Amino acid sequence: MRVEQLGVVEYREAMELQDRLRDEVQAGGEERLLLLEHLPVYTLGRRSGPEDLPMGEDWYRTQGIDVVRTDRGGRLTYHGPGQLVGYPIMRVGDVPAYVAGMERAIVEALATEGIAATTREGVEFTGVWVGERKIASIGIHVSHGVTKHGFAINVDNDLQPFEWVVACGLGEVQMTSVCREIGHGDRLGEFRERMAEAFCAVAAAS
Repeated sequence: MRVEQLGVVEYREAMELQDRLRDEVQAGGEERLLLLEHLPVYTLGRRSGPEDLPMGEDWYRTQGIDVVRTDRGGRLTYHGPGQLVGYPIMRVGDVPAYVAGMERAIVEALATEGIAATTREGVEFTGVWVGERKIASIGIHVSHGVTKHGFAINVDNDLQPFEWVVACGLGEVQMTSVCREIGHGDRLGEFRERMAEAFCAVAAAS
């Protein structure tokens, strides 16, 4: 699997790139893991409703946060600079096993930061947690056996935008980050490498 580190990419541009790469993988091309950050944006999954944006879309845009509807599963989440986003474009047979493997890779990468993260039972709790606090979200879309979208791990990003919305469809959810859990920042560069290694190891073993 080829790992590509893309820096900061506008969300709609990243969606177009994923579509092009998925066409290539479906045609027999090389699988990819895209690692990047996004400019501030709320993304709405297939199960999102107006109640997830209680202030109304225009208000969020006045705060400098875009709002984009997507074809991935799940509900609303936030992306912004300092958050590590990963988009695996790869062939998948067993979707639940794929999601579980992604969660496992995130847990393993967080362990290298000294963070004891876990998963939780129930589709509404998909992602990775530190106690009752959510540190990583997952939403995917599979077409003709190839995935796009993926995971978002809070590393050094601002968590305030999560408090303005109903994140992940969970009204009382508290979000956390690597920076908040370990007490200092500037971890994105090193953590990106650790996450790439953990994900590729899990993918290779599946």
